[in-house]
Amino acid sequence: MTEFLFSITFLVAVPFWALMILAPTWSVTEKVIASPLIVVPPALIYLVLAVANLPELWTAVSAPALGPLAEFLGTPQGTALGWAHFIAWDLFVGRWMYRRSRELGVHPLVMAPILLVTILASPIGLLLFLPVRALRARTREATIAV
Repeated sequence: MTEFLFSITFLVAVPFWALMILAPTWSVTEKVIASPLIVVPPALIYLVLAVANLPELWTAVSAPALGPLAEFLGTPQGTALGWAHFIAWDLFVGRWMYRRSRELGVHPLVMAPILLVTILASPIGLLLFLPVRALRARTREATIAV
């Protein structure tokens, strides 16, 4: 079961990423991504894996230490759990960035590479987006003030 859940985790998030990156201005994309429920599929996979491995997970996260955490994450169960966590969180962050960029009028060609980086390494994608957001918010305020 662990291997199956691991293998479908990214697949349940791909349609949402595809909409945000490939069809960002489509009205269907706006409606779908407006719902925070898009993170539910990978989050449910995380929940199933967490419940199935609760004692090991609790030991690893209740008093985090590098050795025990690495040991747990080095197991198939820990890797699948970590993967589901990454995918759910990355999608949550990507959704926020997409929605904020649409509100601020950031061009989709600017956002597409940022969202791609977010899929692969969300902290870096977030670091790329924050200055874009700040710059766009400032230029937008200056335009409104004129």
